[in-house]
Amino acid sequence: MAVAASVEIDAVDGKLLNRMQEAFPLTERPFRVLGEMVGISEEEALRRTIRLRRAQIIRQISAIFDTRALGYKSSLVAFKVAPAELIETARIVNRHPGVSHNYERNHEYNLWFTIAVPPGHEPEEDVAILARESGAVYRMLPTLVLYKIGVKLDVAGEAPPTATSEDKGFRRPVREEPPPLSEFDKEFVRAMQEQIELVEEPFRRPAERLGVSQSRLFQIAEEFQQTKRMRRFAAILRHQRAGFRANAMAVWAVPPERADEIGERMAAYRAVSHCYRRPTYPDWPYSIFTMIHGRSREECEAVARAIEEETGIHEYRMLYSLREFKKVRLQYFTEDYGRWCAKYKSGTALSEGFPAKILR
Repeated sequence: MAVAASVEIDAVDGKLLNRMQEAFPLTERPFRVLGEMVGISEEEALRRTIRLRRAQIIRQISAIFDTRALGYKSSLVAFKVAPAELIETARIVNRHPGVSHNYERNHEYNLWFTIAVPPGHEPEEDVAILARESGAVYRMLPTLVLYKIGVKLDVAGEAPPTATSEDKGFRRPVREEPPPLSEFDKEFVRAMQEQIELVEEPFRRPAERLGVSQSRLFQIAEEFQQTKRMRRFAAILRHQRAGFRANAMAVWAVPPERADEIGERMAAYRAVSHCYRRPTYPDWPYSIFTMIHGRSREECEAVARAIEEETGIHEYRMLYSLREFKKVRLQYFTEDYGRWCAKYKSGTALSEGFPAKILR
C-alpha cells in the first residue's frame, strides 16, 4: 500500500509496525524477538526498522511514561482566538516546553493544546500567561477519568475501522498525589525517554548510562510498568506517513450518571486511541472525549456513527485537525521548564516562536 510518494509499506512492514506499537521487546536482542514474531531474521527486522525510521514513518522508539504518575500535572486546553491572530498565538503557545501537541481544529475554540508542568507547579498559571499574551479566551479541560490511552494504528489492516477489542490500552485512576521519584528514578526516565539506537543491542548504552546491567534495566522498566509510571516501551508512528491522514477529536454530551458506562464502551473501539472524561461548562456540554484515527474522514465518521448507534449518544461534535503547529514527545526532568519560567514569568514577551506546519 502506498503511503508517500517514495515510501511503500508492505505486509511484513505492516505486521512489524503493529508489533512495535503494541510493545517493543525489552530484551538484549529485541530485533531477534521481533523477527521471530513476523517470520523474518533479526538482520531483516533491524534493516526494515531503520528504513521505516529514515522514511519518518516511525517517529520514535522509546519509553512512554505516564505524566501524572511522574508527578507532573497536565491539562488539555481550548483557546478561542481571532482567526487573524491564530498563527501568532500558536507560536506563543509553542514556546512552552510542556506543550507537546498543538492543533487548529474546526470549532470556535480553534486552538487546542496539551500542557504539562513539573511537580510543584500548576498548569493554569502558565496557561493564564499564554492567554494574557495572546488575548485568547480559554477553557481548562483536565482529565477527570482516564478510560484509555494508547495509540496503536492498525497499519497491517488486520481489522475493519469499526472493530472493537478487549485491549483498552493504558488505564489508571487519576491520583492527585503520586509517590515522589528518587533521583535515580528521574535519571532512568531521562535515559529511557530518548530514541533508542537502531543496533542489535539498543539497550546497552542506556544501561551503561545508569551504571546497571541490561537485565537490571529491564527489571526497573517492569517495576515502572507495574506502578503505572511507564505505560509501555513502544514505537510511535507519524500518523500521516503511516497512511492515517485523518484524526478527529469526537466530543460527546453524556449524562453524568452514564459517563463511566459510556466511557468504557467507547474505549473498546480500536480506532479510538484516547478516551477521557473532562469537565463541562455552560457553553461546553461535552464530557467524554475520544480521539479517532482513520485513513480518511469517512473512516473517522464511520467509527463515530458506530459509537452513536451502540451507545445511543446522539449529541456530539467531530473536531478535526486542520493544522498541526506542534507535535513532540514531552521531555521529563529537563532544565527547559526552569528556563521558560525564568524568562517568561518575569514578564518577558512570548512573541518568539516556531513556524506552523500545515496538515495536507
